[in-house]
Amino acid sequence: MKAILVLALQSAWARRLTLGIALVSIALSTALLLAVERVRSDARTSFTQSVSGVDLVVGARSGAVQLILYAVFHSGSATQNMRWESFEALATHPAVDWAVPLSLGDGHHGFPVLGTTPAYFERLRYGDRQALAFAAGHPFADVFEAVLGSEAAAQLGYRPGDRITLSHGITEFAPEHADKPFAVVGILAPTGTPVDRTVHVGLEAITAIHLDWAGGAPLPGLVIPAEQVRKFDLQPKEVTAMLIGLKRRGDVFRLQRQVNNQKGEPLMAVMPGVALDELWQTLGMVERLLLALSALVVMVGLTGLMATMLASLNERRRELAILRALGAGPGGIFLMLTCEGLLVTTAGALLGSALLTIAIAVLAPLAQPYGVHLSLRPPAANEWLLLASILATGLIASLVPGWRAWRMALADGLTPRN
Repeated sequence: MKAILVLALQSAWARRLTLGIALVSIALSTALLLAVERVRSDARTSFTQSVSGVDLVVGARSGAVQLILYAVFHSGSATQNMRWESFEALATHPAVDWAVPLSLGDGHHGFPVLGTTPAYFERLRYGDRQALAFAAGHPFADVFEAVLGSEAAAQLGYRPGDRITLSHGITEFAPEHADKPFAVVGILAPTGTPVDRTVHVGLEAITAIHLDWAGGAPLPGLVIPAEQVRKFDLQPKEVTAMLIGLKRRGDVFRLQRQVNNQKGEPLMAVMPGVALDELWQTLGMVERLLLALSALVVMVGLTGLMATMLASLNERRRELAILRALGAGPGGIFLMLTCEGLLVTTAGALLGSALLTIAIAVLAPLAQPYGVHLSLRPPAANEWLLLASILATGLIASLVPGWRAWRMALADGLTPRN
């Protein structure tokens, strides 16, 4: 067997130019296939970690995915708000460690406005439990102060000290609360999550800009100047949702069941990880399609290897005949051709893995602002399975030239052909 491997290596090296092209093709297709799997896996992890450290998301009873889309991704619309009294009751529950209210519905030039408390910047985590950080400024402390996500600030060109006005809704033609401007006091560092596209203000600010509004429109003949809003009770009467962190993770199912089954206001509690996983399942078809296309590229590369080896057999007739004349049996010729193809496939798979590692090292910082945290790590179980599938397919593709050489007769190689 050792002699056959040596012969296969020497034969492959003698035809290194043609086989090198096939090797590069296999390497690039392997890198593409592994890259799709790595990005799919890491993107899914990043997606499900848009909020980490949050045990429950509570809001008006609707659907789990709908609640997560609105509360976490600020997409869609809430069917109904929850009363402030319900928030307070849950915030003071013995099992609750902390609670952060969320109030949504307003916007600024297409970016959602989130009303919350300063605890939001302390408690919210993303990714691998990373805390929010400020690229400039500080959290809001007054009614008419705002903190911008990195993407919102970059696209609109805002810096701390600028003044902005909010609109009643996030559509382009939504009416503005022009009489109550906000000062930008902070800009958050990029997170790759919906936080980057959000304008954050205090809960009292949401109440303040709506004091002279009713039914989604300003009240005729009633204008309350910004300097007078502090004379009013700015405590909100309702919020959109709330984030909850528990003292013990073991209480999550008990509190969830208690919220979902409580009498009175219909509320629902959702575990973010479960709901985000359910949401990701809707993208499963796209995942499978990308993986199938990448696998097809690998098949094309391996087919090219098989075609190269088959085409070279006509040029190697005399070489193979001499080997058989020197004592090599048909089985030895078959093994030599098979090992040659398998060696090229293995080298291509290893080179493709190395190319992927280099690409991740270069592109990981560029992908992070888009919410995909690519990690330099050993291949996961799925990636090892893909590599094994590539080698197995390469072995099958190499059997065809080996079988063709096995069938060549000694006289066929020594007899000149017209």
